Amino acid sequence: MDWDFFQELLNFDSTSGKEWEVAEWLVRTLPDMFPPSHRPDIRADEVGDGTINLLFTWGEPKIVFCSHLDTVPPYIAPKITKKEVRGRGACDAKGQVFSMITACQKLAEEGCSNYGLLLLAGEETGSWGAKAFAKTGFKADYLVVGEPTDNCMVSASKGTKSYDLKFTGEAFHSGYPDQGVSAVDLFLEFMNKLNAQDFGIDPVLGATTWNVGLLKSDNPQNILSPELTCRLYFRTTSVSDKAVQEWMEKAQNERLAITPRGGDTPAKYWTVDALPSKWVAFGSDAPHLTNFKHKAICGPGSIAVAHRDDEHVLVADLKTAVEQYITLYKSIS
Repeated sequence: MDWDFFQELLNFDSTSGKEWEVAEWLVRTLPDMFPPSHRPDIRADEVGDGTINLLFTWGEPKIVFCSHLDTVPPYIAPKITKKEVRGRGACDAKGQVFSMITACQKLAEEGCSNYGLLLLAGEETGSWGAKAFAKTGFKADYLVVGEPTDNCMVSASKGTKSYDLKFTGEAFHSGYPDQGVSAVDLFLEFMNKLNAQDFGIDPVLGATTWNVGLLKSDNPQNILSPELTCRLYFRTTSVSDKAVQEWMEKAQNERLAITPRGGDTPAKYWTVDALPSKWVAFGSDAPHLTNFKHKAICGPGSIAVAHRDDEHVLVADLKTAVEQYITLYKSIS
């Protein structure tokens, strides 16, 4: 494996919105990593905000390996040792990109063809690169999405539902709370009702979970909050996906405005008996890439460190991923 290449790949700060520079470097660099007889055709599609999706193809792809070039902030410089690779993107998802490129190189050395490598922008901020690629008209039978799955194939994944919430109170002196309405209290009442709601237990995906982000209320300590805004993000199951949407529709009232932001539904994925499998609770580009008949999710690294300051991936896991990607190619050949 070309560790100098991986080091340079990780050197780029490709925080979401900054993928252009690393994408241009790959367009210049990647073809020369293959013998002249097996250099790929390249398709580059600008998808907005100065970022691009890249598609490298060898023949007419029956299977496409896919991952994303963007990372979460903040950028963390890489460090490669004999046992592990640290730094932003090492686990999510430049480690997957590196393993997939290496697998493509090995397939080329064996004289194989009819495969592709798709590198997308914007996965971490809404999969808008994947959504754009789904509209290009490109189609293939099989897709393998690289995410940190401990080198297990994903059998199923939870869906997502996102909402913007705005609670409208009535400001008043906090010494006389009965004379006004606190938006913070409205938020707490809503969360108590949500926490008491039973959305059921999926036999495969388990319980539905949710998280509150972007919470904001700027009132001074001596004034009841006139407004509180936040974002509510659900991880849904086959049992709860529709129920969550219905519950949120009913929760809206004159003091609570709810704006749906979209999401995706729970899904099942292609697996093979030769590789281990498990279900996951995180999202990916896979649900949005509707131009493929069969989709898989598999890659090195653990989701437990993917967005952390100590993000890392084991060298042994990267090597295992290469062999697994080759196995997936050969399983459908």
